[in-house]
Amino acid sequence: MSLSAVATIRERRGPNLNIVLTCPECKVYPPKIVERFSEGDCVCALCGLVLSDRLVDTRSEWRTFSNDDQNGDDPSRVGEAANPLLDGNSLSTRIGQGEGGDARATRDLNRAQSKNVLDKKDNEIQAIFIKITMLCDVAELPKIVKDSAKEIYKLCYDSRALKGKSMESVIAAAILLGCRRAKVARTLTEVQSMIHVRRKEFSKSLKLMSSILMEKSADGIIKIDRGDMNGATNLSYIPRFCSHLGLPMQLTTASEYTAGKCKEIEEIAGKSPITIAVVAIFFNVLLFKIPLTASRIAKVLQVTEGTIKSGYRSLYEHRDQMVDPQLLKSGTVSLDNLEKLDKKRD
Repeated sequence: MSLSAVATIRERRGPNLNIVLTCPECKVYPPKIVERFSEGDCVCALCGLVLSDRLVDTRSEWRTFSNDDQNGDDPSRVGEAANPLLDGNSLSTRIGQGEGGDARATRDLNRAQSKNVLDKKDNEIQAIFIKITMLCDVAELPKIVKDSAKEIYKLCYDSRALKGKSMESVIAAAILLGCRRAKVARTLTEVQSMIHVRRKEFSKSLKLMSSILMEKSADGIIKIDRGDMNGATNLSYIPRFCSHLGLPMQLTTASEYTAGKCKEIEEIAGKSPITIAVVAIFFNVLLFKIPLTASRIAKVLQVTEGTIKSGYRSLYEHRDQMVDPQLLKSGTVSLDNLEKLDKKRD
């Protein structure tokens, strides 16, 4: 073969049309091969032998429905999926300057495109969604919390009741309500530390957005359980708090038993789930003789020491009900390990 022929072969692009795919069973020429794009296979039409698989469908992605063509609309399978949280079609236009382009013309086009009210509104909401996603990723929150926080923000945004509120407090309230709705245990202090917002502004936005969601729920727009808006159950906080304190699994289980029994005590049943969880942990820390003081627990879990000790006194009065009988029966713990705290001592 001459050098020119070799160079021609090397410069050739695309499939070699001299190669013909035939069926090794039928050996019929010309072959009768059918391309089944639905299965992605090349099949012999005579014997049904599959000659190749993973066939790529190179046909057009457009499709037409005869029943839907009355208004001249041609449905298509191409394009980005619609986002139900945005008012537009989730598609936006960005004008960039190409190589050798006119910078002034590009700037004028961007200015004209930014005057589009619909795109401007969607871009504003999209920017908030990106920030919510970023904060949830930093806090390692699951996807269900992100989606719930975005939905809550969109519902409150449409009600026009968030004017005058700082954007940081609104985002923090949306994330906290998303955690509560998804039953993910996060305290108000933990969410506040994520975005560094003032506690007073955070509480006002949280109360306002909770009332908006309750109104939406009453109107049937969204289904929300009133109990979810008040916070997660105390049992969901206990494993996280015990993990922060480095406590063993046996103490965690005992604390969950104690927290479940707190519903039967009138003095502490009305406390917040976080308070009940912390008090139950401190109760079992003394029960298991763990060298951990109330001040240390208060510092790690970001609660006051007085709250822990006042709640412990209520549990101490009903200590016979607060301990799992199996632990007492096996001799793992003893009620004598619990000490009585006097108010004068505190």
